[in-house]
Amino acid sequence: MADKIRADKAGNVAELTKRFQESNATVLTEYRGLTVKQLTDLRRSMGGAEYTVAKNTLAKIAATNAGLTGLDALFTGPTALAFVSGDVVEAAKGLRDFAKANPLLVIKGGVFEGKAISAAEVGKLADLESREVLLSKLAGAMKASMSNAAALFQAPLVKAVRTAAALQDKLEKEGADA
Repeated sequence: MADKIRADKAGNVAELTKRFQESNATVLTEYRGLTVKQLTDLRRSMGGAEYTVAKNTLAKIAATNAGLTGLDALFTGPTALAFVSGDVVEAAKGLRDFAKANPLLVIKGGVFEGKAISAAEVGKLADLESREVLLSKLAGAMKASMSNAAALFQAPLVKAVRTAAALQDKLEKEGADA
């Protein structure tokens, strides 16, 4: 398939292939009708993602060269690719929120962890909390578990001390009565 590419387009395909391989995720969108200002705002809203307009034929060849399958049906109409190098959830939220405010942006689907995903699955990614929030919740849960474990291990010792103190009080009381 690579021999069908004109020499002047081979560099574009190589660059797109490299981006497909190096990105954490890629989201395909249709941007028909958006102004340059709206596209600039979209680029800013996605965090660690690079938004690129690409020819469908070249993008399809690049995806195939990168070993990605299941995307051929998405390469119809004007296509722009959001190559996510940072937090996938943040980029998906930026795309979803922008699409809500600007209905001309259509999320077609994408690639996440080497597998094709639908537009609905991109929406599910956007519904997740960010990586930092999830890690802090995990840390909080682990801290709570450790505190519970420490209290559990400490309980028999505390009970023994209280029993000894009660016994000592009883012996002192009996000694004072005698």
